[in-house]
Amino acid sequence: LQAPVGPPLPQMEELREIGGEAAWSLSSAKPGNGVEQLRDSSTDTFWQSDGPQPHLINIQFRRKVCVTEVRIYTSYKVDESYTPSCVSVRIGTAHHDLQEVQVVDLREPEGWSVVRLARPHGGVPPLEVSPDAACVPQDPLMGGAVDFIRTHFIQLAVLSNHQKGRDTHIRQIRVYGPWGNSAPLHAEASSLRFQTPVLRQFEGIR
Repeated sequence: LQAPVGPPLPQMEELREIGGEAAWSLSSAKPGNGVEQLRDSSTDTFWQSDGPQPHLINIQFRRKVCVTEVRIYTSYKVDESYTPSCVSVRIGTAHHDLQEVQVVDLREPEGWSVVRLARPHGGVPPLEVSPDAACVPQDPLMGGAVDFIRTHFIQLAVLSNHQKGRDTHIRQIRVYGPWGNSAPLHAEASSLRFQTPVLRQFEGIR
């Protein structure tokens, strides 16, 4: 079976894909179903984990970058019990200091799910901007982050699958940040509004 094409990725002129600037690694993978398939721009291929949950995707940048959202392509119609149902997003400088900043519940997702990590500037409630019944954030206010978060390291953790499945299939992942992704130094330019202790530690340049 081939994965349905699904809705196209929303094209936002103010965002660009930055995943190609990172080093990617996985907690486990079946032979021939690893990082290359996760990033090959084909929704017919997929990463398949091969180990106990949680299944981890590690995305490490050489410098601190601004990240607005992560987009995950899955197909419940094709992958059924391999389809993630709960995904945690964690950020930090490396494995040792990761902090969870968002958890999303995926409900029989088909196509691209957009996991926003910051609210758009202007304070519009994100659930009123683009409601998605298949991808529901547990923290719709996103910790008070505005426009983007800044981090060296992103980890996506698949905490559970549909139908209590063990291993997981994810067909594509893309990471998006604003153009001019060099993290301005002064607060006004960066438009950061961190309001929780967990997020404040990522506010300054290290």
